[in-house]
Amino acid sequence: MHKKLKSLYSYFSKGERILWCVSVLLIIMSFIIFDRENYLVLTASLVGVTSLIFDAKGNPAGQVLMVLFSLLYGAISYTFAYYGEMVTYLGMTAPMSVFALVSWIKNPHNGNKSEVEIASINGREAIFMAILAAVVTYVFYYILAYFNTANLIPSTISVTTSFLAVYLTYKRSAFFAVAYAANDIILIILWTLAAMSDISYLSVVTCFILFLTNDTYTFINWKRMYKRQRAGEAV
Repeated sequence: MHKKLKSLYSYFSKGERILWCVSVLLIIMSFIIFDRENYLVLTASLVGVTSLIFDAKGNPAGQVLMVLFSLLYGAISYTFAYYGEMVTYLGMTAPMSVFALVSWIKNPHNGNKSEVEIASINGREAIFMAILAAVVTYVFYYILAYFNTANLIPSTISVTTSFLAVYLTYKRSAFFAVAYAANDIILIILWTLAAMSDISYLSVVTCFILFLTNDTYTFINWKRMYKRQRAGEAV
């Protein structure tokens, strides 16, 4: 057990360990200050931020944790009538994370199961993705309107960014982190609006601010990994 923990510790760089520890500390502090009751929010936030640090390494474990986070976040969204978030994460993000997990496991870099082979999408794939995103957005707008979803427009935009994020994750593109960062910004707005009615939701706002920080790092690290992987192929 000790050896496994030591191996896990050395797996992450010093900067990554600091990023994760600071994120966890701020999430716990935010929970203590603003909430103290909804342990589901605390659990989801800790699972989510841990999934992101594994995602930053291209490790499939990140997708396993993302499935768990999606289930927890779907339940949280239900409590504030953010049905768009609930349906998006339970009906799209969670299943797509399973597909992404399979894709990552099937495409390890040089046989290294802890690092996915990063890919790029061509123009045709980008156009196909944009069309799919437009269709998903159109359909979900009316679904969310039917259920009287709170803050309909930002909720619909969140569906779009979430779809792009999970699609790019499945495609193993570094730009999945950019899409998630865009989604984080929308969610910061959504939960800030929710916090105006219930201050305890500020802990969720803190969660997504930290997610934004981690997703930004993920994109930077994936670009670095992509260059390293391609340099290895050229040798």
